[in-house]
Amino acid sequence: MNLVFAVIFILSALLLLVLDPSAFLPALLDGATKSGTLCLSLLATYAVWLGLMRVWEDSGVSKKVSALLRPLAKKAFHTDDSETLDAVCMNLSVNLIGISGAATPYGIKAAKLLDKTENAEYASALFFVLNATSLQLIPTSIIGVRVAMQSAAPAIIVIPTMLTTLFSTLLGVLLTRLFLHPKRVHAPDIYKKRRGQV
Repeated sequence: MNLVFAVIFILSALLLLVLDPSAFLPALLDGATKSGTLCLSLLATYAVWLGLMRVWEDSGVSKKVSALLRPLAKKAFHTDDSETLDAVCMNLSVNLIGISGAATPYGIKAAKLLDKTENAEYASALFFVLNATSLQLIPTSIIGVRVAMQSAAPAIIVIPTMLTTLFSTLLGVLLTRLFLHPKRVHAPDIYKKRRGQV
């Protein structure tokens, strides 16, 4: 991806130098200024929300949200592993409020743990789809970008974002279930395992 962006930048710079050499340096400086402003604005946004997430963790709110998502996650990912479900639920709950950067550590942990489950292929694919489609109740990062770009109504995208991410998430989950099927443990197998443990 870095190579793609580097090629795009070089080609754009060469094109601008050929068509309008006097505009090259002002455009470069203006772009750098805007990117710096955007980075600082996003840094402030992330600082606020990550601080809030820490308060939520310390106060136990995040665990309660995770507990609400646990039955759904357990059914969706076909696993009973407590540590895996905790990581998955924390990742999904943080993504719901649009802080993808804060969700990444939980996502990496969840992905590693899902690879060890009985339904690793299906569970990993579903987890990837849920993170790619990313249902968002509050698109925090995008609102931060809109604030940095001095939008007149930065929060106006909340409902459209919620609807589009809901549609993409439902479609992604449906397609995952259609093309990948989780393994099922049959009742006789469970009975044999229980008898072997006695």
